[in-house]
Amino acid sequence: MRYAAIDIGSNAVRLLIADIKFNEEAITFKKNTLIRVPLRLGDDAFLDKKISPKKIDELLKTMVAFRNLIDVYKVSEYMACATSAMREASNGAAIVARIKKDAGIDLEIVEGQREAKIIYASHIEETLDLKKNYLYIDVGGGSTELSVFCKGEMIASRSFNLGGIRILDNQDKDETWAEMKEWVKNQAQNHKNLSGIGTGGNINKLFRMSDQKDGTALSVVKLKSLYDYLNSFSLKDRINVLGLNHDRADVIIPAAEIYLSVMKWGGVKQIFVPRVGLVDGIIQLLIEENSKKD
Repeated sequence: MRYAAIDIGSNAVRLLIADIKFNEEAITFKKNTLIRVPLRLGDDAFLDKKISPKKIDELLKTMVAFRNLIDVYKVSEYMACATSAMREASNGAAIVARIKKDAGIDLEIVEGQREAKIIYASHIEETLDLKKNYLYIDVGGGSTELSVFCKGEMIASRSFNLGGIRILDNQDKDETWAEMKEWVKNQAQNHKNLSGIGTGGNINKLFRMSDQKDGTALSVVKLKSLYDYLNSFSLKDRINVLGLNHDRADVIIPAAEIYLSVMKWGGVKQIFVPRVGLVDGIIQLLIEENSKKD
């Protein structure tokens, strides 16, 4: 059996096709195919408050291609979600209708809190020390989702309109930064000794560049030195010398600034990077929903 997850983000659009594994203890999944298309819808949504005809055309072609792959792979269940860019685009609902008509895909534009819940459906916190308190940080192109976990339970969660693309486009607001800072500081006062859990394409890339072993934590000192190292290169050299993709080379800097800021405000000394994202959460959600039906 196979499930599929589609994530229409502010920087990229992703399709994950996963093989579902049934055993006596639990239902798990193994990633079969992951495709990422860097459409960068956020540039339109955050600057013009609508998605341009050119980007709509590219998105529709991508969705038709995804639909064909879903059919070829004989996927039995899928779920498609759009996040910050589509939330803010005035023509978001019209695009959802076009995708349904042209590609036969039902797309849900999710609010920030729902986005956070889907990401956390992967239950990464359960693999960590339940005696510790964790600050879960997910930085996307248009928004940052923050949650606090104590003894494996989510006790607080907020979504902020701050993300890598939004900062690149100078669409981040001082009051949003201030609001996020206050929220994090309050949580840190109430829950001492917070460790970090980081998700999102940029922290995944930073973790790979750190040469840390999977399952080990990235220290705030190491993250800051990585940020300084990357920032010492021009955008052109980040692409040509360091080999970063065009759509990663620019956004990784402001994304790292968000992670570092949140960790500083929360007194977080280290961050675990499980290298999962919204698509992983969607697959897990599909597993849970279908096991309830059965």
